[in-house]
Amino acid sequence: MSRLAATLFISLDGVVESPEKWSFPYWNDEIGKFKHDETFSSDALLLGRVTYEGFAASWPGRKDPEGFADRFNNIPKHVATRTPRKLEWNNSHVLKGDITAKVSKLKQQTGKDILIHGSPGLIRSLMPHHVIDEYRLLVYPIILGRGKRLFDETSQANLKLVESKTYDTGVVKLVYHPASKPATEIVPKQK
Repeated sequence: MSRLAATLFISLDGVVESPEKWSFPYWNDEIGKFKHDETFSSDALLLGRVTYEGFAASWPGRKDPEGFADRFNNIPKHVATRTPRKLEWNNSHVLKGDITAKVSKLKQQTGKDILIHGSPGLIRSLMPHHVIDEYRLLVYPIILGRGKRLFDETSQANLKLVESKTYDTGVVKLVYHPASKPATEIVPKQK
């Protein structure tokens, strides 16, 4: 069974929207290595429709000497969408019906990680069902003030920090696993 890992670029104020507009000034070889290793240790991508459309518009045709683009373009891509349409990007598949059940089935079929890139709405929809095994957040030292955020007022989770690393550009990698009890089962201590 594989792990389902949500991997996101996120600002200090929780914005995950359009990281291509604000993350590049902080990019360095360390972050590049992390993203390379992460991609090559996965079997599939799980994407929401909006993230899929953005990736499908920018990734096909890219090349690089490390083979990252080839890997990204050829890896199976599973798209959670309520508005199914023909998916043009190589090796893309629509997930229809109960997304949580489909994701659970995907986790049983592969051996390596399945990565959710971006897709905050998809992540929030899966959180209550406890199918996400790991949250990998690259926190950027920037406050954007507006934009789609990863978590909203409906999000609840009890997470345990399992790894942290600060990169030279000020980006901090935080890796969380779900804690033993979901947040909805935790009773606050009485004073």
